[in-house]
Amino acid sequence: MIRRLAPAAAAFALLLAPAAAEPLRLRVASEGARPPFNYLDANNQLAGFEIDLTREICRRIEADCVFVTQDWESLVSGLENRQYSLIVSAMEIDEERLRKIDFSKPYAHTLSALVAQRQSPLASAEPKALQGARIGVVADGPQQAYAEDKFKESEIQRYATLEAAMLDLAEGRVDVVAEDKLTALDFLRERKEGRCCRVVADLPQDPAYFGGGFGYGLRKGDTALKSALDAALDAIVADGTYRTIRSRYFDFDIR
Repeated sequence: MIRRLAPAAAAFALLLAPAAAEPLRLRVASEGARPPFNYLDANNQLAGFEIDLTREICRRIEADCVFVTQDWESLVSGLENRQYSLIVSAMEIDEERLRKIDFSKPYAHTLSALVAQRQSPLASAEPKALQGARIGVVADGPQQAYAEDKFKESEIQRYATLEAAMLDLAEGRVDVVAEDKLTALDFLRERKEGRCCRVVADLPQDPAYFGGGFGYGLRKGDTALKSALDAALDAIVADGTYRTIRSRYFDFDIR
């Protein structure tokens, strides 16, 4: 009986012919130090959103995937030296890395958000809604660049740390703080200084300021694997599996 392959697996198998009869074996590297995207669990095994997503992709392209940990500084060089086939480690797609390696289409983005006091009526990140507002940002971060360019009629106040910005927000010395959404949510949950406040709106996902998203890193010219990854990602998003996996780790959209 002829076994019918899933579309992504079939495409990969055809591109790899005549070796298609052999099981697909992929080594996948991750740092294991960026929860909830990737981390080491109680058994010192890689876990997290990216790991679960990759296991599903491996299932769909019918690949036998082995996960290995690798220091962040040597992730790209290890890929170039063929120590593994893929990187999945909350790695931003950017011009510098694209000169060395290729990427799949993005599977997640880093989001930025506005934090205000709990009683604040603010519910929008539109410049009009922030006219005259005092906006706190961590100095030299992407949120500072975005705020200074987009909120021309607001007062931008720079801080050395998020904690300093949040303390001023709690005391009413700024009206809102712009920050990476995950970082802000962690602060609100874990620090007593965060009890005053809540996330009120997301900033637009503008790649000019916040990057091109997280993608799977793969070697230059590995077009068969890239095509298979992209096809599997499309299918996982289309049938709702992506949302199911994402909801284990995030209570908001990260695409």
